[in-house]
Amino acid sequence: MAPKNATASSSRVATNLKTINGKAGPSTILKNKNKKRAVQEVSEDEDDDFASVGSGIDMSDDEEVEEGEENEDEEAFPEFDSEIEDEVDQADEGDSESEELDDEEESGSESGYNSSDIEAMYDEEEDNENEDEEYSPLTSPSSSHKELSTDEKLSKLIAKNSIKPDESLGTDAKISKAKEGVGKLVPSKFVEGGYKREYEDYEAGYGSESSTEDNPNTVGNIPMEWYDDLPHIGYDVNGRKIFRPAQGDELDKFLSNTEDPAAWTSAEDRLLQQSVQLSDKELDIIRRLERAENPDADYDPYQPTIEWFTGEGNERVMPLSAAPEPKRRFVPSKWEHKKIMKIVKAIREGRIIPNKPSATKPTVYQIWSDSDQANLEHAMYMPAPQLPPPKTIESYNPPEEYLLNEEEQKEWEEAEKEDRKIDFLPSKYDSLRLVPGYKNLVQEKFERCLDLYLAPRTRKVKLNIDPESLIPKLPSPKELKPFPLATSVLYRHPENSRVRSVDTSPDGTFVATGSEDGIVRVWDLGNGREIWKWNLQSGAIQHIAWSPYKDESLLIALVAGKIAVLSPLALVAPSIAANTLNHVNTAFASSAATTKMGSGKEIKGTELIKWVRPNEKERERGVLVFIEVPGTPKQISWHRKGDYFATVASDASNKSVLIHQLSKHATQSPFKKLPGQVQKVLFHPLKPHFFVATQRYIRQYDLSSQTLIKTLQSGVKWISSLDLHNKGDNLIIGSYDKKLAWFDLDLSNKPYKTLRYHTKALRSVVYHPSLPLFASASDDGTIHIFHCTIYQDLMQNPLIVPLKILRGHKVTDGIGVLDLSWVNGKPWLVSSGSDGEVRLWCS
Repeated sequence: MAPKNATASSSRVATNLKTINGKAGPSTILKNKNKKRAVQEVSEDEDDDFASVGSGIDMSDDEEVEEGEENEDEEAFPEFDSEIEDEVDQADEGDSESEELDDEEESGSESGYNSSDIEAMYDEEEDNENEDEEYSPLTSPSSSHKELSTDEKLSKLIAKNSIKPDESLGTDAKISKAKEGVGKLVPSKFVEGGYKREYEDYEAGYGSESSTEDNPNTVGNIPMEWYDDLPHIGYDVNGRKIFRPAQGDELDKFLSNTEDPAAWTSAEDRLLQQSVQLSDKELDIIRRLERAENPDADYDPYQPTIEWFTGEGNERVMPLSAAPEPKRRFVPSKWEHKKIMKIVKAIREGRIIPNKPSATKPTVYQIWSDSDQANLEHAMYMPAPQLPPPKTIESYNPPEEYLLNEEEQKEWEEAEKEDRKIDFLPSKYDSLRLVPGYKNLVQEKFERCLDLYLAPRTRKVKLNIDPESLIPKLPSPKELKPFPLATSVLYRHPENSRVRSVDTSPDGTFVATGSEDGIVRVWDLGNGREIWKWNLQSGAIQHIAWSPYKDESLLIALVAGKIAVLSPLALVAPSIAANTLNHVNTAFASSAATTKMGSGKEIKGTELIKWVRPNEKERERGVLVFIEVPGTPKQISWHRKGDYFATVASDASNKSVLIHQLSKHATQSPFKKLPGQVQKVLFHPLKPHFFVATQRYIRQYDLSSQTLIKTLQSGVKWISSLDLHNKGDNLIIGSYDKKLAWFDLDLSNKPYKTLRYHTKALRSVVYHPSLPLFASASDDGTIHIFHCTIYQDLMQNPLIVPLKILRGHKVTDGIGVLDLSWVNGKPWLVSSGSDGEVRLWCS
């Protein structure tokens, strides 16, 4: 039995048909259209229901109630004949062909078919079935439709399209022509028996506007600092919060950079706030950008030019416009003629003057302008250097003293061109009209042009520096008094007797001098009277020095081959004399004095250094001990405690430096091999350190550990003298090349300051034992007094201020002042010179 809806629809259409001999009126045609649309709608509903269920039509309760209510007032429709329906359809096809096309588009089913398609498909099937049949006169093509009604046709089509396809055909089987595509058919996971089409992944290339990897954070291009105080960093496409990922500290970043080999190929994603690994293509783009290349690897900057209109195969055959040229192109313009005649008339009337000279405007100068030039010069412009102005010797009538004689002219001609002082021979003429042409003019101008063309120009910037600003600001010498100013006492020696050495006693009472006549003299400091002397009869006195120990009165003098220990016992207090004798004679009472070298072993090939006790007469005169040493000792240095002293004999090879102990009468050589020719030695005033000065270097040794502490680089050619400040942190040296070098031992091994103010070699430099003063003596016969302030703050450099130049000694045989000595506790200075005079300079 046919479905209810289909039967009702068919009977409704058959009742409204009014045909006469197969022809229908306008109203009938319109109704036929409505009938066909109804049939199509029914077919769509049935197609959907059959596709979901399989066979048969199940109606819901609501639809049945609604249809029942609609059919209550209607009459029962009789069944219609299929022949009548076919005739109506055939008559309707010619009149409403265009309208059926629109209906087909609007009423197409979900499967892509409409009612017209269904009719056409079944007509084809029936034609194929009846292909070989012969029709009788009583049989017509329309009679074949009587076998199947419209409802049956719909049911058959729905059943055919709802059959499950054979799974053995594989995933490439095609369901219908409408489903064809480039994808691959695979069984669907959600629709049983259904298929879906899968497509290959599409990767957006460089320059594509689409993106296959959208950022999950959709906040856009906003400052991410807005989310610093929030637990999330944005929102996804569904509006859900994206929480902040875990952030590592700096240690984690460091470990990641050192241990993870892929750390250098990652970057920080600002939106996601986490490290993202860069792809190979992105790294390649970065490398290309670093090399200033095009980021597109496929881009060819040297590809051949494509000639679109003139190249081979691209020649244009037809012109852009084949319209004929207009007539106006070949006929003169009457409007241009009018314009020209108007200008000609104005010229004839004098209103227009052709080639009129421009009136010169008066030049107005800015008298208060900073620039003299109207147009500023180029920044790189430099004017050519001007020729020097002519001199008097270039005059046509120079004075006689500028003219060359025959010898000078001959010498000028024989000299090379580069060695001549002037490039021409000066000449004298009575008048300017007699001056001939200068034959070297062209050559000199040519050479100047070469210099201007080839020689590079440089702009010399003149420094406007005040010379006073270059001089350091020092305090006035008047503020630094007292210091020695003039000669107060003169200690006269015999004529032609150079006083090589001078020293004052630690209590500031006596002055001892040693001269080349071999006599050691003791003078009263205040009145300059000679109160004691010793004639050692061993040649010139090389050096003398008082012991720094105030409870004793010991004086050591150096002569050729021996050391003499002296003491003016009659001039000192009895207690001081007793201490002096006890200190010197203790070793004589215990055992015979023999020299110990190092650990007491004798050095092979050398004689022993002996401590010799003088005879009774000499001891009464104050000669206490003689020490016989190899070579000629020329310098002595006392230890601060007064028991040890060191001597230097430059001609004694490996025994040139000896250290003597007076209480034990022992001598030792601290060096097995010397670093060079030793000039001076010195004990540190506070530490067990020992300074040894060679010609160019000063070495500082630690006596307790017997190690080298440092080596000072003097920067001079030959060291002549040496002295150490009483605090032990600053050292000065004098040299024979007229230099004085100040060393800060805590600062560097190079001089802090190098002073050169003497005109000849320096002979002596010495610090004051208690006051901030030091002095230097030179062969130029002068003594320079300096103020030196050494601060407790190690960050502040010492202050050196020149105070006074003392002049009084005469230069004899090219030798001036030989030695200096400060008076302890007073700003007084004693000096000795080659003129045989010893002077006391007082403030």
